[in-house]
Amino acid sequence: MQVKRDILWRVYISFIGLALLGAGVVGRAFYIQRFQGAYWKRLSDSLHQRYVTLDAQRGTIYSEDGQFLSTSIPTFDIYLDLCADGLREKKGRRFKENIDSFSVALSGLFNDQTPAQYKAAITAAYEKKSRYYPLKKKLSFAQYKAFRELPLVRLGPNRSGVIVETNSKRLLPYGILAGRTIGLSREHLASDGKVRKQNVGLERSYDSLLSGKEGVRLVRFIAGGAAIPIAGSETEPENGKDLYTTIDLPMQDITETALMRMMVQSEALYGTAIVMETATGKIKAMANLGRRPDGHYWEDDNYALRATEPGSTIKLATLLAVLEKGTSRIDDPVEIGSAGRAMVGPKMVIDAERSPKPFLTVKECYAHSSNVGMSKLALKAFGKDPQEIKTYFTKFHLDKRAPIDLSNVPRPSMAPLNEKGSSLGNMLWMSFGYAIQVSPLHTLTLYNAVANGGKMMKPYLVSRIQQGGTLYREVEPIVLEERVCKPEVITAARSAMEAVVTEGTARRAFEGVPFAVAGKTGTALVSDGPIKYGDRVYQASFVGYFPADRPQYTCIVVVRTKPYAASHYGGTVAAPVFREIATKVYAMYVDRKDPSQFVKKADSTLFFYAGNGNDLRQVFRTLQLPYTDSMQQQVWVKAYNPQGKTVLKAQPLRSKVMPNVKGMGLKDALYLLENMGVRVQVKGRGRIVSQSVAPGTALDRPLQIILELS
Repeated sequence: MQVKRDILWRVYISFIGLALLGAGVVGRAFYIQRFQGAYWKRLSDSLHQRYVTLDAQRGTIYSEDGQFLSTSIPTFDIYLDLCADGLREKKGRRFKENIDSFSVALSGLFNDQTPAQYKAAITAAYEKKSRYYPLKKKLSFAQYKAFRELPLVRLGPNRSGVIVETNSKRLLPYGILAGRTIGLSREHLASDGKVRKQNVGLERSYDSLLSGKEGVRLVRFIAGGAAIPIAGSETEPENGKDLYTTIDLPMQDITETALMRMMVQSEALYGTAIVMETATGKIKAMANLGRRPDGHYWEDDNYALRATEPGSTIKLATLLAVLEKGTSRIDDPVEIGSAGRAMVGPKMVIDAERSPKPFLTVKECYAHSSNVGMSKLALKAFGKDPQEIKTYFTKFHLDKRAPIDLSNVPRPSMAPLNEKGSSLGNMLWMSFGYAIQVSPLHTLTLYNAVANGGKMMKPYLVSRIQQGGTLYREVEPIVLEERVCKPEVITAARSAMEAVVTEGTARRAFEGVPFAVAGKTGTALVSDGPIKYGDRVYQASFVGYFPADRPQYTCIVVVRTKPYAASHYGGTVAAPVFREIATKVYAMYVDRKDPSQFVKKADSTLFFYAGNGNDLRQVFRTLQLPYTDSMQQQVWVKAYNPQGKTVLKAQPLRSKVMPNVKGMGLKDALYLLENMGVRVQVKGRGRIVSQSVAPGTALDRPLQIILELS
C-alpha cells in the first residue's frame, strides 16, 4: 500500500510539472508572437537568401537603313508597403502627416482621381496593413521621374514604403507600318498561372536571339524585406541580339498607303501587298490590312502567307509547264470560240469576258486571261496523265511552305490528281487558279523567278544580326532553283506578261505609265471557311515586275472584296494599287538622276591625316612643308590643308568615349583603341577610311570595332 502511494505521488508530481512546463511553453510562445514577433521576423529576413533572376534586355529590330522598327522601353509599376517601419513608427505619424499632400500630388500628376479618392483608397489599404498595394502600373520614364519628386516618395523607400518594379514594354515607333511582319512580343498570364510569351512575326521567329539570356544574383533579405546583393554571386545577363531587316521604310510607307487607299475606297475585307527585290529575294515591303468590326483597318494578320485559291495569277505556272513540256509554243493558235464558254474534257469552262476573236495565240490566251484557252493547253499537255502537272508545280515550289524566315507559315494544298473520275477535272480547274491553294508569297516568288531570268530566289526578311555593335551573322541571298525553265520558255513567258499590260486585261490600268511593266491580273470567286461561292466574295490580284526591260522589283497586290462588290476584278482593284506603288518606287529608287556630272572634281592636292602630333610634325619638317601648329599641347591631332595651307589641329579625347580614328595609320589607332579596351578587327591596308562604331559612342561595355583601311 505504501509503495502504491509513493508511485501515485510521483505520478502526480510529474503530471503537475509537465502541465506547468506546457503552460510555460504556451505562454512564452504567446509572448514571442505578440510582443517580439516583429523582432524575430526581421531576424529571419536577415538570414534569408535566395537567387533572383536578372532580366536581359531584348534586342532591337531595325529597318535596312538602321531605323527603329521595334525596341524595348522601360515601364515602372509602383506598389506601397503600408506596413513599412517608416510609416508605422510613432503610431503612424509620418503616414498621417503626408497622406494629404501625397494624395493631392498624385491627383495633380495623373489627373485620374480626386485627392479625396486617392486618400480614401490608400488609407483603407493602410488600415488593412497591405504590404503590396498596387498604386500605379506601366508608368513611362517621364512619369516615374515626376513621381519620385512627390511628397512622401522623396523620403526614400524605407520611410515611404514605395516599391518600384521595372519592366520592359515593346514599342513599334512607326505604328501600323509592317506591324504584322515585325510582330509583337508580350507576356500574358496563362490558365495554369504561369507567365507565357505571346509573340508573332519576326519577334516570334527570332525570339531566342532577341531574348538573350537571363542572369542570376544571390541576395540576402534584411529587416524590412530589402534585398542586399551578395558580392561575387552574380551572373550578368546577356542582352538580346539586334536584327537588321530588309524592310525599306519609305517603300513600306508607299506600299501601305496605296493599299490602304484602295481598302477604304472598296470597303474590302482584307488585302496584302509585297515588294521584293528581284535579284536577291529581299522583301522590301510587306503590308497586311484587315477590316476591323468598327470599320477601320489594321495589320491584324499576315495575309501574305495565307493560302487561298489564287485565280488567274496561277496561269503563269500552267504556261511555263506547257511551254517547258513542248506541247505548245507561244504563238500557236488555240480555238476559244465566241460564246465565252466551252466544254474542255469533262468540264464546262467559262471565261469572265468573251474572247475578242474565236482563235487566240497562246500569248493572247494569257494576255486576255482566257480560262478556256489555258485549260485547253493543259488538257493537251497533261490530259493523259494529270499527275504530271504536279511535277512542274513542285519545281516551282508551289507545294511547299513558303521558305521565308517566319514561323507558322501555312502549307499550300492542291486537289488530288490520282483519283479516278476526278483527277482530270481537278487538273483542269488547277490550270486557271482553282482546286489549288497557295499564298501570295508563293505566287510572287514564281513571278520573281521569271523576272530574274529563271533563277528563283528565297524570299527573306532579315539581312544581318548584330550583338553589341559587332556582326554576329550576315544573311546572304539563297537560290532555290538555278533555272525553273529553259531560257526560251522564260523569254516567251515574259513577252506574254508584257502583253497583259500592253493589250490585255491590265491595259487600262497602266495607260500612261512612263516605264514598262509586265504582270498578270487575277480574279477568283472565293470559297474559304464560312465564305461560300454563293456569297459572291472575290479575290482580286495583280502580280508583276518593273521596269519590264530590266526588272528591279517584283510586286504582288491581293485584295479580298466585300460581298457583291461592284468592282471586283484584278484589273480594277489590285492593278491600280500596283501602279501607285510601282510609279513611286520607280521615281525614288530606279529612275535616280546621276549627280556625278554636276559634282566638282576633288582636288588631288588636298589631304587629311590624323595621329600622334610629334610624328606628324617630324614628317612635315623632314619634307620641309610649312604648316600652322594649333595643337595646344595635345598628343593626338589631325592634319589637313584647307585652301592649300597645312594646319595641325588638336583632336581631344574623352574618357569612355569612342574616338574618331579616321585618317590615322594602323599603329596609332591600335595603340589608342586597345588602351581603351576596344577589340579591333582590320580590313585592308593604308590609312583608316571608316570605322564600324561611330565616334562619340559610349564605351560602357566591351565593344569590337572594324577598321577599314584604304
